[in-house]
Amino acid sequence: MGETTTILDTRGMTCPIPVLRTNKALRGMAPGATLTVLATDPAALKDFPAYAEETGHTLLSAETGADGVHRFVLRRKATP
Repeated sequence: MGETTTILDTRGMTCPIPVLRTNKALRGMAPGATLTVLATDPAALKDFPAYAEETGHTLLSAETGADGVHRFVLRRKATP
């Protein structure tokens, strides 16, 4: 069975808005659910790994596409 991923588009937003929106989105998701965040803020490259480490969510992948959009996939931690 395929995993459902929610997509959060924060393109054009600057720090700290992408992380704040991500935090709000993850709080409303089931434990183990995944969230893909699209961001264009260069600070996101440092912000999302630090956010995941600080909150206990898992950063599954981080990549920058040829279009300059950063894509982060996070898995919500198992416990609130």
